[in-house]
Amino acid sequence: MIYRIGLIAAALTCLLTALQGCKQAVPAEVAPPTVPIATAGPASLKNTLVLSAEFRPFQEVDVMAKVAGYVKSITVDIGSHVAQNAVLATLEVPEIQDDVAKAKAAVAAADANISAAQAAVHRAEAGSNIATLSFKRISDVARRDKGLVPQQDIDVAQAKQMEAAAQLASAHSALKSAEQMKAQAQSEYSRSQAMLQYATIRAPFTGVVIKRYANIGSMVQAGISSQTQAMPVVRLAQNNLLRLVLPVPVSAVADIREGQVVDVVVINTGRKLRGTIIRYADSIQMSTRTMETEVDVPNPDGTLVPGMYTEVHLHIADHPAALSVPIDAVDGLGTSVQQVYVVHSGIVHLVPVQIGLQTEDRVEILAGLKNGDKVIVGRHTGLSDGERVEARPATYENKGS
Repeated sequence: MIYRIGLIAAALTCLLTALQGCKQAVPAEVAPPTVPIATAGPASLKNTLVLSAEFRPFQEVDVMAKVAGYVKSITVDIGSHVAQNAVLATLEVPEIQDDVAKAKAAVAAADANISAAQAAVHRAEAGSNIATLSFKRISDVARRDKGLVPQQDIDVAQAKQMEAAAQLASAHSALKSAEQMKAQAQSEYSRSQAMLQYATIRAPFTGVVIKRYANIGSMVQAGISSQTQAMPVVRLAQNNLLRLVLPVPVSAVADIREGQVVDVVVINTGRKLRGTIIRYADSIQMSTRTMETEVDVPNPDGTLVPGMYTEVHLHIADHPAALSVPIDAVDGLGTSVQQVYVVHSGIVHLVPVQIGLQTEDRVEILAGLKNGDKVIVGRHTGLSDGERVEARPATYENKGS
């Protein structure tokens, strides 16, 4: 009896041990991963593009001489402010002065020739009138009294009339030729005078002399295409209005417009200014994928100097109430397909979206989400559509609340 009870107890012990072993073999239920979420909602988005540029003169040119000559006088130096058309220098050009004198003498000679030709015309007209009148009288008498006037006399009178008419025509031709000669002489005189005026070198625009090349006595060549080594007289820059040349990236080209106001910060002084987009290339440089854009900045007091470095802030977009999410909530930025991970009732849903304006920390959602949707932010590695997760507010969203 005692033996049987012992066997039963041993069997129960083994059974309990086996049951405990089975309980240990059943794995515990795995908890869903915890993910940070943010809420899609309206926000004021402003996209400001910051570009570096340096001030340039509105226009700058090496002032060349139109004619060759020696510098007779120079009235400016580095730093001289000059008005448009002000005299910068004068050249000694004796050859051109001699041309002017010769051309003037030719005009005077042409005037004398015209006077002589006009007198010849008057004489020829008088002779033609007399010859015509004589022929008419003889012809009239011959018609009234036939046989009274010999035919030879009639023929002589007619020949004299024709000769006088020819002399008149020749005189008119000589007068016309003399007038043409005067026109040529006058043209040459005007040309030589114009060339002589080029000996006075003037400022093409209002500006400041930033470099001086020539001195009194310097020989300067005419600044024409065949004289590539010609020395300029001075370099002139217009600094009362400055330019900033900006390489606008292709992603922002569509937002550039003429008349757009930009903020300019002078780097070495911190001074803040306003400028205006005046012109742009309307074409992309393939090597840099940028569009050259020019901003004009007024400088009436001359406190800004070409060469100063600046930061230009282009406010290319402003969406005051845009549906948006944190930028790290969107996968595929910069590609053709963007998507977000939406959490609804603890389940992940992969949703394609269409994005709009991007800032440093947020991105506008044009389609795919609605206000109040919960989206996973940060890394999305390992997440899949339909997966169960435990959502918690993102740290930066807690800080903002």
